[in-house]
Formats: sequence, structure tokens, C-alpha cells
Amino acid sequence: MMRRAILGLAIGAVALGSYAQTGGRLLVAAKGTQSLVIVDPAAGKVIASVSEGKLPGKDTAHEVAASLDGKLAFVPIYGDSGVGKPGSDGRTMVVIDLASEKIIDTVDFSQAYGGRSVRPHLPVMGPPVAGHPDGLLYVTTELEKKITVIDPRTMKMIGAIPTGQEQSHMLAVSHDGKRGYTANVGPGTVSVLDLTARKLVTVIPVSGTVQRISVSPDDRQVFTSDQTKPELVVIDAKTNTVTKRVPMESYGYGTAPTPDGRWLLVPMMAVDKIAVIDLKTMTVAKNIELAKGTHPQEALVEPDGKMAFVSCDHSGQVAEIDTGSWTMTRMIDTGKVSDGLAWAR
Repeated sequence: MMRRAILGLAIGAVALGSYAQTGGRLLVAAKGTQSLVIVDPAAGKVIASVSEGKLPGKDTAHEVAASLDGKLAFVPIYGDSGVGKPGSDGRTMVVIDLASEKIIDTVDFSQAYGGRSVRPHLPVMGPPVAGHPDGLLYVTTELEKKITVIDPRTMKMIGAIPTGQEQSHMLAVSHDGKRGYTANVGPGTVSVLDLTARKLVTVIPVSGTVQRISVSPDDRQVFTSDQTKPELVVIDAKTNTVTKRVPMESYGYGTAPTPDGRWLLVPMMAVDKIAVIDLKTMTVAKNIELAKGTHPQEALVEPDGKMAFVSCDHSGQVAEIDTGSWTMTRMIDTGKVSDGLAWAR
């Protein structure tokens, strides 16, 4: 296995969020087993569990992304704690070949940041851009308050952009690849990034604390979850202002829109439910109930929009949701503390 340092830190950068990919495999970061779990969504079964390597203590990955061709998985090793909490600080990302189910490379972020650990968290494959037909890989490097940009062909650093805030934990990207948005958990803000110019545009005050972030399919709205009130926060991407707050039964966490832009799924951990928000009326159309103690947190919708998946860390499962009937069709056992989700073709 090769170990590549990320060299040549550039003065600009880029940040991105979830970019839908076509495909047929569900990837799950199972924090409790320090592994990447590969699921056949048609069968609803785990087909492989790949170790993240020989990691110190309870260090593990929280999130995962797949390459645009569906051949590789990018798995940053965050550490052994939650955002803003004391603990170990990760500094690497493993690259897993999905066909052989083996680690084929390791990226050491610390060598690009003066030997410092960075808590790499969310990896995102962006859309193809000029000079990079395979897209670019964007990884939150939280302790540096930056997003690291990597060429997935060479796994080398090509840029970094400051978010201007602490705890830039999650990212979202406009589908045209021009804007990036970070959910800055502790500050309770959202940073807006110009992905073409690789610069910080503005910081939007949202709440005392926020969690996770997504963008509507038409790139007009950005969604994040207020952690001080049970509300979904809606940001106008043109004006970069909060324009709507949607009351919910409980505090939301992750968000995921359907490809047609009509619905938004919002897991509510405290009540073991998933809110389905009608984006035309900006109201909760339905709450999907899960078993007590499942603790749903991250949501992902298949590229064709027919099914959605929600990771449940307390039960070590992923809930499968039929978006036609808005019912939970089955629970897939994926491993202890199942968290981050990604789709691979």
C-alpha cells in the first residue's frame, strides 16, 4: 500500500457537499467496527465489510464518498470523538478499491499542514470541471478551518479554502459546481464558498448551533438543521439569507432532497422519526416512525428517487424508505454505530 503525503498546499481552495452519483451500491461508515460496509440495496444485505486499517484506539471514519466511476471509496479517519469534543485528532484518509475490497492508498493530510492533525471529516466528489473530467475530491479539514481539494487521479493536493469558521463539519455543493456551503456546527453559521474563484463569499448567521447541510436540486435553496429549536432552516442561495424556518416535531439532523425537488427528508434522532417536508408548502407532510432507540441521523436518496436510506447509529442499521408511499420497508443491519452514507455506481 502506498502512502502519499499531500504536498504543495495552494493559497486558494474549494469546498463541496453531496453530489448525487448514479449506481447500485450503498456505502456505510460503521464507526463501531472501524469499517466501511458495502450494501446491495436491491437485496437489502451487506456484501462486504472492509477494515479501515490498523487504527489507534477507537479512531474511525465518520463519512465516506465514492469516486464518480464507482470504483473507489474515500474514507477520512476523523478520530475517536464528536465535533467540538476533546479526543484524538485524525490526520489520514484511506482509499478503498471497491472491487478488491482492499485499501490501496493512504493520504496523510498532516504533511500539508505543518505536521498538524486536522480531523478530516466529510469527503465529497464534485462534478466534472475544466481540466478534471473525473471531478475533484473535497475533504473538510476541520481543525484548520479549511476544505482540502484533492485530484482523485493522483491523490495530490491542489488547493485549500478557508471557511472563516470553527467546526466546518459538513459540506454541500450546488449541482452546477459553482457554490459550496459548510455547516459550521459550534458557531451556528453557514459559510458560502465560490468554488470557481476558490474563496470565501460570506458567512450566514443561522442559530446557536447547526447540523449538516444540503442543497435543493435546482440550486436555489440550502437546508440545515437548527439545534437550538426544532426547526429546518431554509437559506435563499441567491441572497445568502435565511428566508424560512419550518417547525418540526423534534430537532432535525441530516437532510436529503428528492431528485425532483419536491420533498426533503429530515431524520429526527431524539424521537426516532424521519420528517418528510413538502418543499412546495414548506410544511411537514408526514413523520415516518422507526423503532424506539434507532436514533436516525444521516439521509441519502437514490439517484432515481425511488428509495431513500437513513443511517441509525444506535441500532447499527440503515432504514430503507419507499418514497412513493413514504413508508419504512425494511431495516438493514450494517454494523455498530452506522453513520455516513454514500452511493456508488
